[in-house]
Amino acid sequence: MTRTGTKLSDHELSRVIDFLRKIRRPFDAIVPGSRPDTHWNIVTELVDSYIQQRPLDISTLIEFSQASWGTGNRHINRLIEEGLIVRIPRGPKHKTTFLAPSPQLINAFIEYAIQVKVHLAETFGLRSGHDAEEYYFGGPNFAAHIISPVQDLDIPTAALRDLRFLLHDDNYFVSMRNMWSDFRNDIGRKSSFDLRPLPELYLRAEVALRDPTTAYDVVAVNMPWLGRFANAGLLSSLDDVLPESSIRPFDFHPSVWNTGRWNGKQYGIPIYCTVEILTARRDLFEKEALAYPRSFDKTIVAARVLHKPEREQYGISWNGARGMTIAHTFMFFMASSEGGILEIPRKSDTWLDSVDLQNLQLSINSEAGAQALEYMRQLVEVSPPGVEFFDAERNLECFMSGHAALSYTWTMRAARLEYELSSKVKRHVAYLPPPVGRGRHFTAPVGGFLLTVPSYVPASRKRDIVKAIAWMASPEAMKAHVRNGFPVAPRFSVCADPEALASSPIVRFIDGMARRGELNTWSRPPLPAYVEIERILGDEVFAAVFEGKPIKRALADAENRAYRAIR
Repeated sequence: MTRTGTKLSDHELSRVIDFLRKIRRPFDAIVPGSRPDTHWNIVTELVDSYIQQRPLDISTLIEFSQASWGTGNRHINRLIEEGLIVRIPRGPKHKTTFLAPSPQLINAFIEYAIQVKVHLAETFGLRSGHDAEEYYFGGPNFAAHIISPVQDLDIPTAALRDLRFLLHDDNYFVSMRNMWSDFRNDIGRKSSFDLRPLPELYLRAEVALRDPTTAYDVVAVNMPWLGRFANAGLLSSLDDVLPESSIRPFDFHPSVWNTGRWNGKQYGIPIYCTVEILTARRDLFEKEALAYPRSFDKTIVAARVLHKPEREQYGISWNGARGMTIAHTFMFFMASSEGGILEIPRKSDTWLDSVDLQNLQLSINSEAGAQALEYMRQLVEVSPPGVEFFDAERNLECFMSGHAALSYTWTMRAARLEYELSSKVKRHVAYLPPPVGRGRHFTAPVGGFLLTVPSYVPASRKRDIVKAIAWMASPEAMKAHVRNGFPVAPRFSVCADPEALASSPIVRFIDGMARRGELNTWSRPPLPAYVEIERILGDEVFAAVFEGKPIKRALADAENRAYRAIR
């Protein structure tokens, strides 16, 4: 069942339903003569269960209706007869059915929810009615509210003890360390930060999470690594301490918040996210009167027009280096071809909860995989010399120095295009969603890091650690990073802040993609064997793209090797 023309994400719609229930409840409880509204209760529960993907049978729905069994049953059957409720078979071997709202009922409820959102936005002066789509219903900080600067007292006293951090060595964590250190100098805090490059961080985390003598309180985990560490029991679940912390899950984009979730439990707090997008030289496209590409084919066409090696101007730069780098690129291009390395039931925010680790079905050797490799081979023809050695840094430098017309790049790095003094493309960059190989739906991969707590940390200390993490991941701290040139804001309140929006065009661009459901976390699934699969793809994809290995054989070999790794 699909929804068309939707202006609300599932997350927003769920928040609207929650709001409506909360304002209805006092009326039923306080106003004399009020009675439970059977129709209201049935419709709201139907829609909420549908968007949350909770199976709903008729007995449960009657219970939620708050009517007698006979009244509730008659009302539900009348809605079925009118085509407003549809029956969904439980499965091929089951005769019973689940209940779901019809497309007509879903679309009508969405229109109602949009009107509620518009009226609230107008009432509170957040947006004018015609601009209400820019306002996201769900975050605790509304769009017209400017988030205050980070202050010393934002960190609770109980978290002031000495903490040790194992983090990724990048500009964001360096900035976070500096902010923490400035704060420490004001009130005498002592903290220790151990920053490591990505491959070294993984090896160090493997040791640190198993060995209490390393004495790390917080370990930054790359999002795809979560399943490996959580499944091995090396991370502490945060579910017991989150309710009493200042962390508000609903203020995070749901696709990002759920990157910290494994087997129904929250193990990590997203500290920053970065999204791979396509950047284009606006001046070159305007000069040639070219439209920005929206598909693989159009990307190749545009790159060929703008590929002028005699001027040291190349069509497109991208991450082609052997190993982890090209493995990521392949997985992202598969996602843009409506595929993925893993067969998953539904590409939703909580897709991982329904994955059976004992019966994983890989889909590397697929039409989407072949399309991704064919596209990569075509890219090589319009790429700079040495693209087979391009990691993310060399790719960015090529584009930033004016030698490429297009570039696939992470938003974390793309901010440097506008901020660095050496950038030759400043104010000439268009930020675009990744072109599609098949279909019309854009999808961009989410990367980034989660702050986790080792499982050996005592419960009492864990509470203090989470309070410190809450400060680091607070809207105030994230806004400070955004204004310092890091357009990585996984929180609605930060994306809605006028000052944060003004600091970088990337903030609004990525927030728009998130609200339209165009971000994915499934292209690099956080399986326990993810690192092994990544290593295999890094070899086989490179061989197919740069060393002439036949595409079909490379895909078959990659999938067979990956199956051996997971089994």
